[in-house]
Amino acid sequence: MLFTIGMAAFAKTRPQDPQPPFPYQSVEVSYKNSKAQGVRLGGTFVIPAGQPPFPTVLLITGSGLQDRDETIFNHRPFAVIADYLARRGIASLRVDDRSVGKSTGDVENATTVDFATDVEAGIAFLKTRAEVASKGIGLIGHSEGGIIAPMVAAKPENDVAFIILLAGTGVPGDRILLEQQIAAAKANGAASQTIETQRQLMETILPMIRTSNESRDALTNRLVVTAKTIDPTVSEEEIRNRMHRLTSPWMRFFVSYDPAPTLAKVKCPVLALNGAKDVQITSQLNLTAIGQALRQSGNQNFKTLELAGLNHLFQTARTGSPSEYEEIEETFSPTVLKLIANWIEQNLKRSW
Repeated sequence: MLFTIGMAAFAKTRPQDPQPPFPYQSVEVSYKNSKAQGVRLGGTFVIPAGQPPFPTVLLITGSGLQDRDETIFNHRPFAVIADYLARRGIASLRVDDRSVGKSTGDVENATTVDFATDVEAGIAFLKTRAEVASKGIGLIGHSEGGIIAPMVAAKPENDVAFIILLAGTGVPGDRILLEQQIAAAKANGAASQTIETQRQLMETILPMIRTSNESRDALTNRLVVTAKTIDPTVSEEEIRNRMHRLTSPWMRFFVSYDPAPTLAKVKCPVLALNGAKDVQITSQLNLTAIGQALRQSGNQNFKTLELAGLNHLFQTARTGSPSEYEEIEETFSPTVLKLIANWIEQNLKRSW
């Protein structure tokens, strides 16, 4: 999550990128979020061939400004997922984030809670479509989307049929960031002293971020002084830019947010998947916490699964480092695509 690589466009073609002709219909759609001023969301609604209504998934992107396909290094994982599901008779809606593509709205001051209302608006939109089974709407959330999906599913009024968490979190954000920094440094072959310095820095500044009521500028200034004391080798500009990113409204919420109490309120079927080589959301730590929260709440229909050899994007990877994302040709593991579709078919209550 802290690694926001963005939607860079590269010359490389990707073998899994869907190519026409398509045996399904893709419709450009747009709708408002009535709970947020100035938010209109644009997306692609994919309708399978066959007789409606169809079970439908709403895809929720990870952190950073993402387009509807969650494009990264010319990989379009959400387009690949939507294509595969449509061929299995499952409709989908994928949506541009606020301020990206055809969507509008404030992102500078928004947090994960605000983005959850965008998802609720998507569910409300889907319920207006005759092609959609209103009792068969589920959520697939990647990374931050794996935090948002339980937030939305935990509210009975949203009537979510199931959720699938792709590298979702089960522990508080400050723990995520600490583990992320250490895992990434190790995957990149950093020296032990560098790793220890990073650990000391994060263990010092994260509690400051979590407990501070200061303005963003004041907190940034205090973090810069602290960080320079721990690692004087980093330039003033670099450390200030980094600390400024860590004091955004989104990050301050994320650092303090514990997903476990929300997960404990989720009563619908849950599939939680993580790649064993994921260095952004480490698998065992988060899958264990997700399972514990669901089990303690009495949810008896959930599955957590660590997938060998896969990274944060669910690509087959060597180290799992974000530096590999671009060079890997695979966009999304075909094994996981099949796993997701099979699980939906097996767990969806066909009550429509």
